[in-house]
Amino acid sequence: MLNTWTGIANLGADPDVRTLDNGNSVCTFNVATSEKWKDKEGEKREQTEWHRIVCFGKTAELCGQYLEKGRQVYIEGKIQTRKWEDKDGVERWTTEIIARKVLFLGAKAEGGGRRNEPPPPGDDSSEFPF
Repeated sequence: MLNTWTGIANLGADPDVRTLDNGNSVCTFNVATSEKWKDKEGEKREQTEWHRIVCFGKTAELCGQYLEKGRQVYIEGKIQTRKWEDKDGVERWTTEIIARKVLFLGAKAEGGGRRNEPPPPGDDSSEFPF
């Protein structure tokens, strides 16, 4: 069985980095992918899908440091659905992409400057290749 999601997308907001009880970092952010086509009448159409991305460890720390709203990224990961309970005790389901690889691509899409450039690959390049 193969569970793989691969995409090039733009961040919809700045990433959120937190530290778990075990000391490990986790970073979450949302990205948008779009599909464009012409319908039967020749009208241009576009559909945007939003995806929640989760990454851990050094990858999470680097994403939190260098990514920002509008930045384009390449992501490889697996799709995971989990159940959780909201503040009112209502059972909810969330589908996320657990990132195995994140590559920083172009500059921020909305103009303006980038955050600091990522460091050159080092000992962590196998975990977080640039």
